[in-house]
Amino acid sequence: MYKISLAFIFTLISFASIAQPQPTLQQKLQSNIPINSQFQTLLNQSRNQDAYFKIIRKSNVEIIQRNVADSLSRYTKEIASLKSSTSTSTQQIQSLQDSVQTLSADLAVERAKTDSISFLGMDFSKSAYHTLVWSIITVLGLAFFIVLISFRKAKVDAVEHQKTAEELQGELQTFKKKALETEQKLKRQLLDEQMKRDS
Repeated sequence: MYKISLAFIFTLISFASIAQPQPTLQQKLQSNIPINSQFQTLLNQSRNQDAYFKIIRKSNVEIIQRNVADSLSRYTKEIASLKSSTSTSTQQIQSLQDSVQTLSADLAVERAKTDSISFLGMDFSKSAYHTLVWSIITVLGLAFFIVLISFRKAKVDAVEHQKTAEELQGELQTFKKKALETEQKLKRQLLDEQMKRDS
């Protein structure tokens, strides 16, 4: 009884495996399978006429034809999309290059502005401006030093002239006194002489 049931179970399993649906040619020729595999399946499923020919069903050829057309359409769309994205990328690259050139020009202008200084309506480079400013400072310092020395010399000269003037004025006063005394003496003598003559 046990042997019979085992044989029965093996028979059922073998029938079940035979009864499992095998994929049809149409399922094997789906459009999501690569074209080369589809052609290989088609050749494997075709009957040999002789060594040089194979008999292929028209329906299978039509399936392959539809799949190839679908693939070509899909690839054409992908190519168009890639061309469009490439064109967009090229435009973006060109736009970015133009922006870079504009920014480079603006940067050069800003560098020129920062490297130059406007002084008295003229543009100087920073080094020339610093040289000019230090030259002016040096000239003004020298002029101040010369004026200071001249002022001190003039002050010393003025003090000396004042002393000389005071000395001359003292001498003049002394001379005037002497001259007045001499004049008075002469007048007395003249009066004395006149009195002598009159008497």
